[in-house]
Amino acid sequence: MDEEASNLETGKAERSVWLMKCPPVVSKSWQSHSAASNPHPVAKVIVSVDPLRSDDPSSLQFMMEMAGNGTGNMPKNYSLNMFKDFVPMSVFSETNQGKVAVEGKIEHKFDMKPHNTNLEEYSKMCRERTNKSNIKNRQVQVIDNDRGMHMRPMPGMIGLSASSSSNKDKKKTTTPVKPIDVKRTRRDRGELEDIMFKLFERQPNWTLKQLVQETDQPAQFLKEILNELCVYNKRGSNQGTYELKPEYKKSIEDAGAD
Repeated sequence: MDEEASNLETGKAERSVWLMKCPPVVSKSWQSHSAASNPHPVAKVIVSVDPLRSDDPSSLQFMMEMAGNGTGNMPKNYSLNMFKDFVPMSVFSETNQGKVAVEGKIEHKFDMKPHNTNLEEYSKMCRERTNKSNIKNRQVQVIDNDRGMHMRPMPGMIGLSASSSSNKDKKKTTTPVKPIDVKRTRRDRGELEDIMFKLFERQPNWTLKQLVQETDQPAQFLKEILNELCVYNKRGSNQGTYELKPEYKKSIEDAGAD
């Protein structure tokens, strides 16, 4: 432990760092910007405060403005909702040579979402991604010299039994097949969010079981998405169902009005 500690660079340990959860479209844009080694800023943060309530932490408002004009219908302005009730954390980095350093400690945590002025653009972009994800590309594979092997019944699926070779009435018995547990594969997070918005356009309330059947996604992964997009009804006429948070409902309503 002493040897590992001596190799840890702590010069930036007290530097303040922000932790921010951003939409997939923003993350992809920044990654492509980083890969291109572009020295220009990717975005700027605008902080506003109410001078009449300067002592109130809730008077601080954060907004992020993307650099340039963006791509397609990607929103340019985003609201940053700040949270302080999280476990203290630090950020670490590691080089290709194995050198580990502390890059700073996380002071604030933000949840990034499109600003109200950009909800229409974001809704249009979500609809376009959903339409693209619904297009299934079919592939045709030609099997040569197969001799019909893939068309033969699986062993144990069907069994034929007869009392004797001369018996005219042959009995056909079918062995019951146990259902196969299908392992569901996770979709891309952004693609799954688009599908969820489409489902909630169809009806406002869904149970977890219904959504698992509709999306064919693992229940635990689906719960993570639902906790971000929806509220869970613990009582009332819609008890046991999920419905979109108000800000996402408004996005869908505006999209429907178009």
